Amino acid sequence: MIRQKVDIEANGKIRCDACPVLCYIKDGRSGACDRYANDGGVLVRLDAFTIIEKKRDQGEQVVSFLPGDDIPEWDGTLINPESSFVTAIGSGTTYPDYKPAPFIVSQTCDDVDMVTVVTEGIFSYCGAKVKIDTDRHIGPERSLVRVEGEPVGHVTTGEYGSQMLSLGGVNHLTGGSKKEGRLTCEALLNLCNREPVALQIDDGVELVVQAGEAPIVNGIKESLMRVGCGSATIGMFAKQWEPHVDEVVVVDDHITGVLSEHQAGKLLGMQPTGIKVKGRKSTPGRYFQVAEPGMGWGGTDIDDPLTILDDFKPADARPGLRMLMVSTTGEQYAFYQLDENLKPVEVELPEALKPSVERVAENCEPSLCSVLFMGGAGGSLRAGVTENPVGLTRSVRHCLTHVSCGGAPAYVYPGGGITVMVDVMQLPKNAFGYVPTPALVAPIEFTLRQSDYVAMGGHADHINPIESIIGQVDRAVSVDARNTWPTQKQRFHW
Repeated sequence: MIRQKVDIEANGKIRCDACPVLCYIKDGRSGACDRYANDGGVLVRLDAFTIIEKKRDQGEQVVSFLPGDDIPEWDGTLINPESSFVTAIGSGTTYPDYKPAPFIVSQTCDDVDMVTVVTEGIFSYCGAKVKIDTDRHIGPERSLVRVEGEPVGHVTTGEYGSQMLSLGGVNHLTGGSKKEGRLTCEALLNLCNREPVALQIDDGVELVVQAGEAPIVNGIKESLMRVGCGSATIGMFAKQWEPHVDEVVVVDDHITGVLSEHQAGKLLGMQPTGIKVKGRKSTPGRYFQVAEPGMGWGGTDIDDPLTILDDFKPADARPGLRMLMVSTTGEQYAFYQLDENLKPVEVELPEALKPSVERVAENCEPSLCSVLFMGGAGGSLRAGVTENPVGLTRSVRHCLTHVSCGGAPAYVYPGGGITVMVDVMQLPKNAFGYVPTPALVAPIEFTLRQSDYVAMGGHADHINPIESIIGQVDRAVSVDARNTWPTQKQRFHW
């Protein structure tokens, strides 16, 4: 637990200077953000200051060593400094901007002297990109996404098998009403800390989104992500269908596939069936706009797949023709035969076709929500690293400095500034906080060679060896199995 002496006011309150709110806090109480408290006139940081440790089994789950856990309390003993990395989680901030970062830590890695600068950035310019694995139509692009009636973001362009949301940003945090900013900040905090958030989309659905969990759309929990568009599905399973059917239609809101017309069917010797599909024909066997977007087959608004078909052409169709219709997840399917009037009549799916339909579903991945935190590391945060902030920006751009968030690798956007994006599932849980300005508080670390740090004008007088920091650490967690080690030598252009 990090403790800091501050001036005590006459009424016994102390003033916290960790953010622009500058709370006056009574003894035994916490500030507005619940991150700092007054403990007998001492400002106490409540969140656990965290390190990550390498484990021999990189596949094991992130495990915290804290009092109250089911495993013994971690005693702070550092076995190997090279296997420990000080994160910014629980470290505190650089506010009011002129002071160095809370911890500037030196350690030797692969015989190279390294420095890691850690701080919890106060991000007014931040948001979350949310990927929702579902074919369901959640709402038109550009539709507002709301929490308790307040706008917190919008629907953005969908991707392959997923719907996408862009949430937060400075315009929602500070550009609207006080309630809008508060609810936006609360939604971002919960999403980034892997908690469920209920969202409403204008002219769309109600969603419950939680990182690492399946989305809930209008009260229904999704299970499968599509195997591909209708055309891709035809290509993947054409050989398995060809011996048992005369026609296959894979219903999809975007690209509906028709086996007999598709190039895959042509190469397998499939004959014309006389099928006529409503919608806009693209290339052979590929159709756009066969129906409106919705909650039905393949992300369309239909429950009866025959509604996308016109009458079969008598020149090519024949009684007894066998046709399978299936969705892109394999969750919906039906088998038909043409009667004497060339009308499709539903019959039981033949046993020979069941494995291929099940194979479609087998190749679908589980439906999940992914939450990516995105933030811009501005001047005040950079000033905590060096007296000349542009030096840090250039060092990051030239790959001399590695950026991580809670030890997780962060993607740095090209162009000016330091704009980062990180998968919240790769950070330890509850890595994010907030201040009621409103803004999100997120951990960020900058790791580089000590010689490069000194050359950029870093706060060299504040460098402390990792061994001297360990006594202040409250929590140790094992590195996420997907994360490469933050000080890994191959990361840097040496």
